[in-house]
Amino acid sequence: MSLLHEPHHDGSPLYLEHEAPTLGWTVKVRVRTAASDPVDQVWLRTTYDAEPVFHACGPVERDEHTVWWEGELPVHNPVAHYRFLLGTASGTPEADQRWLTAAGVHRHDVPDTFDFRVSTYAPAPDWGRDGVVYQVFPDRFARSAAAAERPTPGWAVPADWDDEVVFEGSDPRTPTQLFGGDLDGVVEHLDHLAEVGVSVVYTTPVFPGESNHRYNASTFDGVDPLLGGDEAYARLSTAVHERGWRLLGDLTTNHTGDTHEWFRAAAADPASPTRDWYYFNHDGSYECWMGHGTLPKLNLADRALRSAMVEGPDSVVARWLRPPFAVDGWRIDVANMTGRLGAIDVNHDVARAVRRTAEAERPDALVIGEHNHDASGDIDGDGWHGTMNYSGFSWPVWSWVRDPASPARPFGRPLPVPRRPGPLVLRSFREWLARFGWRAASQSWNILGSHDSARIRTVAGSPEVHRVAAGLQFTLPGVPMLFAGDEIGLEGVLGEDSRRPMPWDRREDWDHATLATYAALAAARRDHDALRRGGLRWAHVDDDALVFVREHPSGSVLVCARRAGGPAIDLEAGLLGFADGTPVLATEGDLAPLTEAGGTVTLPAAEGPGVWLWRV
Repeated sequence: MSLLHEPHHDGSPLYLEHEAPTLGWTVKVRVRTAASDPVDQVWLRTTYDAEPVFHACGPVERDEHTVWWEGELPVHNPVAHYRFLLGTASGTPEADQRWLTAAGVHRHDVPDTFDFRVSTYAPAPDWGRDGVVYQVFPDRFARSAAAAERPTPGWAVPADWDDEVVFEGSDPRTPTQLFGGDLDGVVEHLDHLAEVGVSVVYTTPVFPGESNHRYNASTFDGVDPLLGGDEAYARLSTAVHERGWRLLGDLTTNHTGDTHEWFRAAAADPASPTRDWYYFNHDGSYECWMGHGTLPKLNLADRALRSAMVEGPDSVVARWLRPPFAVDGWRIDVANMTGRLGAIDVNHDVARAVRRTAEAERPDALVIGEHNHDASGDIDGDGWHGTMNYSGFSWPVWSWVRDPASPARPFGRPLPVPRRPGPLVLRSFREWLARFGWRAASQSWNILGSHDSARIRTVAGSPEVHRVAAGLQFTLPGVPMLFAGDEIGLEGVLGEDSRRPMPWDRREDWDHATLATYAALAAARRDHDALRRGGLRWAHVDDDALVFVREHPSGSVLVCARRAGGPAIDLEAGLLGFADGTPVLATEGDLAPLTEAGGTVTLPAAEGPGVWLWRV
């Protein structure tokens, strides 16, 4: 399925004059159509206080292959929605009207759900958009020498570093098995992160909690002594920042642990000042996260709790952004449920408060919200900059690369991850990118797995297909986030199993080819503006191949990803805008330059899976 002939627009610099205009500005927008497409009218349709209005666009550039149209978009509302109406010459057999939205071209009237959008709210900081994020689960990453001297708490089941992970939810040891990783262990292995190409270190919670995951915090006033305490976190912050990197914390605003000092006071005394910080019922029971009594839910409609948690310089959000910890922002756990309970919904207020508070301490703070389904209503304003993009990235990639024999369990679904052909995967990519909006999607994290899901190696079933998934992670719009161990081929059938300790003393077991691929992909993303800030134009899709071009004024990159071997693919050089052909990288085999012959650029046939990149 050749796609280069399709009309195209996106939110990248080639098509949108300003990605974050000031309210009241008028910005130029551009549309590309094929010269062979009999389009003779292009209208920009936007909404003015929810009323549709149309603005004419005109052709501004034309050659034998392409016509560029330009119009002006009045940014009347904080988030301006728009689409294009394409008309063909009346009286011809091709006479037609089509809508161009962020989800593609439609020959029927479609709702505004997939319209393009431009936001007047400030974008995420550059470091958060251009970086490579590395997720560390502290208990399983590395142990410093000091870890051996720390006593095991009464709630924990001690484990040696090479012990098998207990991971079934029915086993009470799953949350209590303690391997003893600590923060100084992270410091000791930052050279490894540098080899991978990391620039943002994100750790899951460091607050004390009676579990190995620590999402059931018992206080927000200090770092767990099992991790080395406040001093160790300060050392990690210093070491990360000395390398010019950033440090991201993990904060649960939806709930605390049932051993948290706030909850203990509230449960013990109905007159406690913190009683209304939770949802207590008349019989003394309380609301909690997904039925887990150890995770009582916070009532963020309470003004006093907001002041303690998310608002102002004395809040939890603010204090950890200041020295000596100086975190550069937060990943907010369960952001989708935060401030929501039945008829109560203060989620947007909380998101705005978190971001406002963080930016008051650090103007370039980043705030990412966890949301494992449709985050579109939560990420185009002045709250979360983006999300962990399970829906728009992980699920489509998993469903394209999944080995039918994989034992990987689905994340939050009752049926296994399906295996789908390229055209259906393309539809998912397009619709989710449209639903989120270009900028919000570009600021969100491309994740192949996390501490909550199966490992990509287990999903893909082979090193080669794993590397195909990694290639998509680094080349599609969004910020790549690796879960520690992805780069060496660690496996896991579900989230808890994926939290296997890093095998530092068994480097002979590492997949060094995959490690080298991650490093090469990170370097390519760093070196090419197109892979960080470029547009996305699909060129060819079939069941086993996805081909697209990331376009940028400084130069474009063509990406060919194959989940299986396949024949050569011909692309129209003129529509591609072909001018180079220099190889960038290959995850498998050799990579020869691309050349044009008779107006055609031919991507070579492949014997097996792989990803190949060229400058075009």
